[in-house]
Amino acid sequence: LAVKDPTAVERANLLNMAKLSIKGLIESALSFGRTLDSDYPPLQQFFVVMEHCLKHGLKVRKSFLSYNKTIWGPLELVEKLYPEAEEIAASVRDLPGLKTPLGRARAWLRLALMQKKMADYLRCLIIQRDLLSEFYEYHALMMEEEGAVIVGLLVGLNVIDANLCVKGEDLDSQVGVIDFSMYLKSDDDVGGKERNVQIAAILDQKNYVEELNRQLNSTVSSLHARVDSLEKSNTKLIEELAIAKNNIIKLQEENHQLRSENTLILMKTQHHLEATKVDVEAELQTYKHSRQGLDEMYNEARRQLREESQLRQDMENELVVQVSMKHEIELAMKLLEKDIHEKQDTLIGLRQQLDEVKAINMEMYQKLQVSEDAMKEKNEIIGRLEDKTNQINATMKQLEQRLQQAEKAQMEAEAEDEKLKQEYVTKSESLQKEFSQKEKQLLQLETDLKIEKEWRQTLEGDLQKEKETVSHLRIETQEIINLKKEFLKLQEKNKQLKRICQDQEAALQELASKLSESKLKIEDIKEANKALQGQVWLKDKEATHCKLCEKEFSLSKRKHHCRNCGEIFCNACSDNELPLPSSPKPVRVCDSCHAMLIQRCSSNVP
Repeated sequence: LAVKDPTAVERANLLNMAKLSIKGLIESALSFGRTLDSDYPPLQQFFVVMEHCLKHGLKVRKSFLSYNKTIWGPLELVEKLYPEAEEIAASVRDLPGLKTPLGRARAWLRLALMQKKMADYLRCLIIQRDLLSEFYEYHALMMEEEGAVIVGLLVGLNVIDANLCVKGEDLDSQVGVIDFSMYLKSDDDVGGKERNVQIAAILDQKNYVEELNRQLNSTVSSLHARVDSLEKSNTKLIEELAIAKNNIIKLQEENHQLRSENTLILMKTQHHLEATKVDVEAELQTYKHSRQGLDEMYNEARRQLREESQLRQDMENELVVQVSMKHEIELAMKLLEKDIHEKQDTLIGLRQQLDEVKAINMEMYQKLQVSEDAMKEKNEIIGRLEDKTNQINATMKQLEQRLQQAEKAQMEAEAEDEKLKQEYVTKSESLQKEFSQKEKQLLQLETDLKIEKEWRQTLEGDLQKEKETVSHLRIETQEIINLKKEFLKLQEKNKQLKRICQDQEAALQELASKLSESKLKIEDIKEANKALQGQVWLKDKEATHCKLCEKEFSLSKRKHHCRNCGEIFCNACSDNELPLPSSPKPVRVCDSCHAMLIQRCSSNVP
């Protein structure tokens, strides 16, 4: 006989023991008919067999004090390969009563069995043989095909429900000894074959029902994912609507601000124009009063000159009157100069006011440009809002398509449900309960579809509101255009007022030229008075002889003053009378003055 490899024999024996323990555990659990506790003997033997399988071919690691050979190292790798195993590893590390790595490994196996994921965890380990080579020899059970067979057998343990208390159990000091008496055949086993056949049929039905549950769970998860995606899209649309509403509110506030600014500017311009009108009217009245005063002063001066020509006989009184008139004329000149300076100041003030009005017009023009730019921006925003509404309509169409697809899926699911009802009417009460659960799920789906329809209606209402806001914005833009037209009209009125101010400036210039002419005339009058002041008339007491005939004055030769040269003559030498423009009556003149005046009149000399 050929000598067999002892490691292969060990692997085969462990595989057979694993088959027997798993088969006995499943059969006993189904006959037991309820959840298994930690004191259940077949379950304890299963954990012992699994420890022996995991310990086969395990490498010995040198520690600081002794050699260490535990299965906790490869089981700890599952946390890195399978993310769902992180909870088991964390709970095993946090258990207070465990002190050795073997106790942690036993607790890990018990928790994996309760989760019904022991086969999945060990399958991840078997696939990664490069990592297992660090812990196992090349001939170990976990490195060979027997390990994959054991993992396949462990899938059948998902039928069992276990309720194990790991926290208070002493897992560090347990002795792992296999009890072979549990796996020996007896006479009762022959009679229990029919029962095993029934149990196998029930297990097949249970597996079928579990697969149906998994498929239904997958469909429910897919439907939940669709519902979540629809909710996310709805939330995004709601956020976009909120953003659009905020933008509309901001635009409305900007419109109100622009309107208030326009009204303030119009009020300011009206106040300035009214103030300028009042100032111009007051200045015109002052100019008229000053002109009347100047005319009156000029008439008074002419009248005084006439009075002086009439009253040459009383020289002393006339001189006093002339001195007083001189002082009055000087005061009048000072007043006139002050008036002229004040008028010049008012002219400067008017020019400054005109400059201010020009600056205000420039500011109004700049604000008009700013408002036009704002109108352009608002038109662009309105275009964007229209694009967004088009996008929202497209999304609404997509949602309608999705709803139609969901309704089709619902109809198909209902048809499938009817077929299943017809096919499986004869099945057990458990299947009927599952059908009732399906119907509840369908009701939930119908409620979800109703909720989606309500969302759609709310979205349509929001779209209508947005359209109304867009129409309001258009109305406001038209109002802004009307305000612009009114502003242009105000500009035209301002231009007319400027023309009126220019005309008034021209009138003021004419008044100034006339005032300068009157000033020149007054200066001529002053010069004439100065020429008269240079001549000193003789008194009647000092004059004793006539200037022409040089005869002494007597009763027959009386004294007479010449009204032209002011000298004293006798009545014989001053019999001549001449009409002068300065006096209403003819005036006595001496013979020499008479001859001179007649000669001037004949030669047209004034």
